[in-house]
Amino acid sequence: MPNIAINVVYALPNKQYLYHIDITAGSTVQQAIIMSGIMHLRPEIDLTKNKVGIFGRFVNLSDTIYDGDRIEIYRPIISKPKNRHQNQ
Repeated sequence: MPNIAINVVYALPNKQYLYHIDITAGSTVQQAIIMSGIMHLRPEIDLTKNKVGIFGRFVNLSDTIYDGDRIEIYRPIISKPKNRHQNQ
């Protein structure tokens, strides 16, 4: 199978991680995240807890990825945005 080019992104309040990788067509979201190496650099990422998406739409780890996809790893929400606004 041919390779496809995708991005894997993870954002913190003060830093963004962006990985451009080539991966075999037909690969899954989980395979792409693992191949990116982000989980070695950011051990707080837990694919059993962190939600993931492609271009802002939630997806499953088992979903197939396509050329040009941007896989996003979302951080858990610590507090409700309304409560955070009241605390400022």
